[in-house]
Amino acid sequence: MKKLENDIKQYLEERLWNNLRPGDLAKSISIEAAELLEIFQWSNPELKDVKMDKVKTEEIKKELADILIYCMDMAVLLDFSVEAIIRNKLDYIRKKYPAEIMSKMGGKDSGTEDAYWQIKKEHRRKIA
Repeated sequence: MKKLENDIKQYLEERLWNNLRPGDLAKSISIEAAELLEIFQWSNPELKDVKMDKVKTEEIKKELADILIYCMDMAVLLDFSVEAIIRNKLDYIRKKYPAEIMSKMGGKDSGTEDAYWQIKKEHRRKIA
């Protein structure tokens, strides 16, 4: 991950983009995320169907790359360790949404919606 962070830093410096405003990067992330979402506008295909659609998967790859690059740009410019912030968030999610609770309700659509929203509701009550 550190090599990728260094490559991003070099790429930014070479273009004199190493002083981009975090707000502009956040806007770009959101715009690219909307472009990813647009691929699924008016449809909601199953995972297996998306994997079989080579045209769609190529479009998804391009949009994901745009999103990930902007995210990496922001992390690098703010001197964040991408690995550390991802691992910290994964640890938090593991505690907030325990696998034993989430997996008990597995099924075609994962079946975790009720448990997810219950946990979310309790979490919002704690921070309110």
